[in-house]
Amino acid sequence: MAYGAPIRDNYLQAAGYVSQILRGVKPSELAMAEPATFDFVVNLKSAAALGLALPQTLLARAEKV
Repeated sequence: MAYGAPIRDNYLQAAGYVSQILRGVKPSELAMAEPATFDFVVNLKSAAALGLALPQTLLARAEKV
């Protein structure tokens, strides 16, 4: 299982930081941005290999299974 910001969003945010730095903004002046969305992902193949039985309520909350 994993819970975190989508990887694509991280790359887009990093590109925005690079763009601002290349325009002359000092890195120390950049504000830290928090992710707007989070994904919950469950890998059923790994769970089965570990012998884990995951409840359906948990799987229903996952964006990707």
